[in-house]
Amino acid sequence: MRGNDLTKGPVMSTMLRFAFPMILGDLLQQCYNIADTLIVGRFLGTNALAAVGSAFSLMTFLTSIILGLAMGSGTVFSMYFGKKDEMGLKESIIASFVILGVVTAILNVLVFISIDWIIRALQIPVELVSLMREYLLVIFLGLVATFLYNFFASLLRALGNSLVPMLFLAFSAVLNITLDIWFVAGLDWGVSGAAWATIIAQYLSGIGIAIYARRKFPDLLGFDRSVRLRRDAMHEIASFSSLTCLQQSIMNLGILAVQGRVNSFGPVVMASFAAGVKIDAFAYLPVQDFGNAFSIFIAQNHGAKEKERIRKGIKTAFIVSSAFGIVLSLVVCIFASPLVGLFIDDPSSASLVIEEGVRYLRIEGAFYALIGILFLLYGLYRAIERPGMSVVLTIISLGLRVVLAYALSSIPALGVDGIWWSIPIGWVIADAFGIIYYVAKQK
Repeated sequence: MRGNDLTKGPVMSTMLRFAFPMILGDLLQQCYNIADTLIVGRFLGTNALAAVGSAFSLMTFLTSIILGLAMGSGTVFSMYFGKKDEMGLKESIIASFVILGVVTAILNVLVFISIDWIIRALQIPVELVSLMREYLLVIFLGLVATFLYNFFASLLRALGNSLVPMLFLAFSAVLNITLDIWFVAGLDWGVSGAAWATIIAQYLSGIGIAIYARRKFPDLLGFDRSVRLRRDAMHEIASFSSLTCLQQSIMNLGILAVQGRVNSFGPVVMASFAAGVKIDAFAYLPVQDFGNAFSIFIAQNHGAKEKERIRKGIKTAFIVSSAFGIVLSLVVCIFASPLVGLFIDDPSSASLVIEEGVRYLRIEGAFYALIGILFLLYGLYRAIERPGMSVVLTIISLGLRVVLAYALSSIPALGVDGIWWSIPIGWVIADAFGIIYYVAKQK
């Protein structure tokens, strides 16, 4: 059974070598969203930027369902790979593919049936409804591509290969940006052009990585009469994946709920939030991916019963993630204004949008180390077969964020700043709970 064994070698260098392609790959994936936002904001104006920004929060929620299922499956794949159990790995791959495929098909039907209800639920201002609908009708077609890419990327990463998923993302990111410019600026297709550029790039990435995985691992993905779709394999994948999916969905549902409150403040705040969130997500994505790489590292070693290596990995990961988060905070807070300005080219509202976007980044962006620790806690509990604890931490973090966003923003002296402050408050309380729980269990 070929692959990269993470149960051997120096802990820090092994973890960082594995994490780096994941970080780079997802930074490139953010180029999908950055390209849409940047080009739409500059060529189509503030209203189009606000519509695409709100759609981004919705699509993040939907793709988080697929991503959560894939991440949960990846944990199971990693444990079987660590155990050197090839038959168990094959059966879990089949079970995972069936579950993810069925869920994706159901999601595709539901979103198209419910599109008008979704727009109303997001409290989209009347002047943005047609733009939002135009964008969503196209972007929803990309859910199948999201399924293909995330399933095969999770499998390859579980086998210790984080480089190939990054290479496919690099290709699709470049293609996405090229098509964005052509469709929006050249052909004048409007917001639907940005959506078409994204899904074309996603499909090429998803189909490409599927073909690569099939050719690289014919022993795992080829036809084998002895491998069956067994009930216990389905149950195992469903147990891990459903909890990880629930965690990811709650996380993004909370963000979506906050988006609804942001929308109530009008197009200027919506546009500033759309720009700020893209910068914000781009900035803390490295610590999120480091947390996912850390989870695979722990899962392989958990499967191999390498307890001392797990302890060393936890200590190393917390030091690296915290240090990186502090550096990110400094960079974003110092360069907040020019970063937000990249997305705005509408003279009538530019100064107001930039001012609000900077305030968002300097409140929320000062605490990236806290979200880095939270991602590590999510990955740790998922890898040691306690994914339910990741769900609990997500509920604490996001539940507080939603409640505080509505409560604090209702205070006249705070206004929209109350939404921005609700985010780091949720992080710090969830971190404290997760660490205290782990220490108590160790004792």
